[in-house]
Amino acid sequence: MNKRVTLRDVASFTGVHVSTVSRVLRGDDVRVSPATATRIVDAAKELGFHRDRWAASLRSGKTGVIGVLVPRITDIVLATVFEGIDAAAASAGYQAVVSSSWDDDEARAVRIRRFIGERVDGLIIGDARRSDPALDRLAAEQVPFVLVSRASRGHPSVTGRDRFGGRLAADHLIDIGCRRLAVVAGPDHASTSADRVAGFLAAAKARGVPVDPRWVAPSSFDVAGGASAMARLLEVGQPDGVFAVNDFAAIGAMGTLRDHGLRVGRQVAVVGYNDIDVDAQLLVPLTSIRQPLRDMGAQALHALLTLLGSGEAGSVRLAPELIVRATTGDFVPQAAGAPEAATP
Repeated sequence: MNKRVTLRDVASFTGVHVSTVSRVLRGDDVRVSPATATRIVDAAKELGFHRDRWAASLRSGKTGVIGVLVPRITDIVLATVFEGIDAAAASAGYQAVVSSSWDDDEARAVRIRRFIGERVDGLIIGDARRSDPALDRLAAEQVPFVLVSRASRGHPSVTGRDRFGGRLAADHLIDIGCRRLAVVAGPDHASTSADRVAGFLAAAKARGVPVDPRWVAPSSFDVAGGASAMARLLEVGQPDGVFAVNDFAAIGAMGTLRDHGLRVGRQVAVVGYNDIDVDAQLLVPLTSIRQPLRDMGAQALHALLTLLGSGEAGSVRLAPELIVRATTGDFVPQAAGAPEAATP
């Protein structure tokens, strides 16, 4: 087995004192000339030096590791957010480690405590609830954390401007002639779904096209949830415009509409949210509200580093944009299928 390259090996190779080598390789090169710093970094690469993160943590009290908690690693939205976190962490000399909570309170508590037990420097949490006592307890324990994707009152977060995204969807559906609007609303505990629905309903009401409460159906953030919610909505009547707060739910809703003999994009316009890569490849490409997901992850990492450095971090809201495709681009307004009058 080859001998592990040490700081002393790099110092001997470059003729520079070992303390200077140590400072440069941990990112502190303020008091070192650029030429010397470059020579040290190049020598470390040539010799195959790898920083011993755990030994360094004993000296500094820091591990250089960030714990990231998401509902599901397999969720392409949060996976893309994590890519942004991971790339930004690597650039800053940190390692990001991700775990799934499955949106389950008990699993979430276990994983957070495991991260804390492994002495991560901070947490980025992507499964926050709008009302979240667990986060309040973490804050009281002075555990440094930043939320990503979802927000929770009183805690720093990096999210999209979800209410604005909901308004974009409503305005677009109304602009193309939809008047019987329905919403596949997602779970109420997530700020993403609650805020997107609130923005949609407010914009529709302001445009004089209020949404019948019976045409707002809760759902999970997946294809099966969207399909089930759409089936319940069709029991009320036939909408001509559907807003789903998540692309996978939108895809499920589109399947149910087709199963009922309705032409998606012509008879019923559909708007999703997040603009995942598959949207443009669908048989009927999906109109969606695009979010800068990788940038969201990167900014969450930078917010956490700010928090670690200063003890304070603010919240960031990133602007979404409407991406129009065939599920709304070919819509032809028709008059039919309004919900029946509510029973007094």
